[in-house]
Amino acid sequence: MIHKLYLILFFIVASPVFAQESDSLFIKSSKGLIIEDTVIEKEEYNPLAPATAAFYSAVLPGLGQAYNKKYWKIPIIYGGMATGIYFYIQNDNDYDRFRDAYKRRLAGFTDDEFWGDGTSPNISTDRLIDAQKTSQKNKDMSILVTVAFYLVNIIDANVDAHLRQFNVSDDLSLEPTINFNTLNTQANYGLSLKYSIK
Repeated sequence: MIHKLYLILFFIVASPVFAQESDSLFIKSSKGLIIEDTVIEKEEYNPLAPATAAFYSAVLPGLGQAYNKKYWKIPIIYGGMATGIYFYIQNDNDYDRFRDAYKRRLAGFTDDEFWGDGTSPNISTDRLIDAQKTSQKNKDMSILVTVAFYLVNIIDANVDAHLRQFNVSDDLSLEPTINFNTLNTQANYGLSLKYSIK
């Protein structure tokens, strides 16, 4: 019996939270939603906004995020692209060092930076070939990371512009209900789901 009273009390207290109708705190207007004298304006649906945001991001990375007013994403995009470019330059310099040393050894010189104390090399010629291959592979991976951040920048701007215009309407609501049976005066608990398609 106490359990049923708690349940009834819960539904009575919680029903205004789930109710679809507005109270004095939330007032719907043609301009938007008014919350305690503050107007939250509705944005008009613009079907070209996702394409515009994607185009802006393709022209200049981060510009689509600025168009969507998601400024905090811009440093992440440039940070990722700058990291890829930095490692590309670093690996390109390493590749040039290993290649120059290898060419000098093929020419018969023993004075490259990897030779060592003059009697024997610190890094063998075979290791120089492996180091060139590794540096080339890392250069390619750095290019892929940079291009991936560029493409994610475009996709993110497009998806974010779509989600900004996502229609969240009152056509779908959840409301707890309590009905009293007139025959035996027992409470019937229920949950109603309202869904309408316009």
